[in-house]
Amino acid sequence: MAVDKDLEDLVSFLKSPSPNLKKAAVEIVQGLSGTDEGVQRLATYAKELLPPLLQLLSEPEEISKPAAEALVNLSQDVAIVDHLIQVGAVERAMELIGKPSSKINKLMVMLLVNISNIDKGATRLLQEGDEKLTGLNIAKLVRFFSRYSSSERGGEDEYEHVANILVNITRLQSGRKVVLDMSRGILRQILPQIDSRSVIRRQGVAGTVRNCCFDAETNLPSLLLASEFLWPALLLPLAGKRVYTEADTAKMPLELATPLSQDREPETDPKVRVEACEAIYLLVLQEGGRRAFWAINGPRILELSYEDEEDPQVMEAFERVGALLVGGSGTEEEEEKPQS
Repeated sequence: MAVDKDLEDLVSFLKSPSPNLKKAAVEIVQGLSGTDEGVQRLATYAKELLPPLLQLLSEPEEISKPAAEALVNLSQDVAIVDHLIQVGAVERAMELIGKPSSKINKLMVMLLVNISNIDKGATRLLQEGDEKLTGLNIAKLVRFFSRYSSSERGGEDEYEHVANILVNITRLQSGRKVVLDMSRGILRQILPQIDSRSVIRRQGVAGTVRNCCFDAETNLPSLLLASEFLWPALLLPLAGKRVYTEADTAKMPLELATPLSQDREPETDPKVRVEACEAIYLLVLQEGGRRAFWAINGPRILELSYEDEEDPQVMEAFERVGALLVGGSGTEEEEEKPQS
């Protein structure tokens, strides 16, 4: 067929030793990948097309960048993601991320976001099946995510979408296990990003913590080991800009009392606030979580925050948590019973 012949020629040009021919061919692929019709057309030749595209990622920027953009576009198609996994796209992206002078770090992270959107891709990224390797990819990504924060420099935030990868992998129990492994320190590394300038980072961290709290029944000790960072990450986004009185902060640990007693920027994104509330809800479903929450005067923060909240979805999330704490005396609650 004519279409197959055209694509066959394109693939051969992608493999050409001529830089000009490769550049022209990859720009055509990039253009096609930018439309639904083009993606459908390229999908019919995915097995032959994807390996040379992945190889081009090592070329100079004028070739590697359009190749990376084409791969990101193509990876939005679930059927193509399956082919990408088979031809080693996860391993290729991890090999290239963080290389000195790389111009495609952000695109490689976005490629991994799309691949990890499906369970098979998330499993591959987690390196399940090999105890020595499991979680190493995530540790590497988190290292770059934490080191190169958007707040540190005015340029492009190459690693902010690692936040979305963390949300994707923590949909799986194996991913939550990696993030909650205290020996890796992943949870402690990502929690400070809850006050990043990047809403993508903030949403991702809140969503990741929320996902991890789904296993609160079995992982509560691990979560509470990080309580020095965990409670501020969940409560400060809810607290608005109200300056708390000394009477309220006297019952709180310093990591909460200090910022709450000062002027600060409020969290403006409702999704972050909803996810923080949902994480708290999952924690206080557990008796140990409720005790820990009362111990830091958490209910008082929720009470005052609810008074200032205007978003109906966030208010609803507050109310769900409040329903678990109704009847409390304001101190450590001995009488609270888990709801079925």
